[in-house]
Amino acid sequence: MKKIAMLLALAGAMTASSFAAAQESPWLVRVRAVNISPENKSDPVGGVGASDRLSVSSKTIPEVDISYFFTPNWAAELILTYPQKHDVKLDGNTIGSFKHLPPTLLAQYHFTPSSPISPYVGAGINYTRISDVNLLNGGARLENHSIGGALQAGVDFKLDSHWLINFDVKKVQIRSDVLAADGSKLSTVKIDPWLIGVGVGYRF
Repeated sequence: MKKIAMLLALAGAMTASSFAAAQESPWLVRVRAVNISPENKSDPVGGVGASDRLSVSSKTIPEVDISYFFTPNWAAELILTYPQKHDVKLDGNTIGSFKHLPPTLLAQYHFTPSSPISPYVGAGINYTRISDVNLLNGGARLENHSIGGALQAGVDFKLDSHWLINFDVKKVQIRSDVLAADGSKLSTVKIDPWLIGVGVGYRF
């Protein structure tokens, strides 16, 4: 009877554990406010020896992030926003603007997924679509896309089984050649921004 009771208790515990696991959805959605701070290490316009450099303005944007957990530790995160407009300066003087749409896909590792404080790191790829370019009144243009790497570190502070507060830092590689109207290369703009975000998340 003792053995039967132990087996029944073990089966009940396993069933309860499986039921609890089944109740936790693999989907997590975060909404963040993110400050984009370009590193602005552009090549000098005019080649080696020139002093004029391009820079791209900073700004704060809204961001929506959708994560799917394959296991408690491993997840994939898709980062989305809408096209963002940035001013472009040459040696401190505004010469135009452009818009960029930078969806990013990251693989994440969560170190302590069952703890109230859950740090994570991530790495992946960024694809940036560049549009609505207006530089030097049409005298210069940017390439229409950029593909580069992305690194991430962050932490979730869980408020309950669903809600959390999130802090997140990303480094994303975004670069584009600057071309004259005749197609000749003027420079390479290296935006390579830091993205520092804070927001809330909901685990379904």
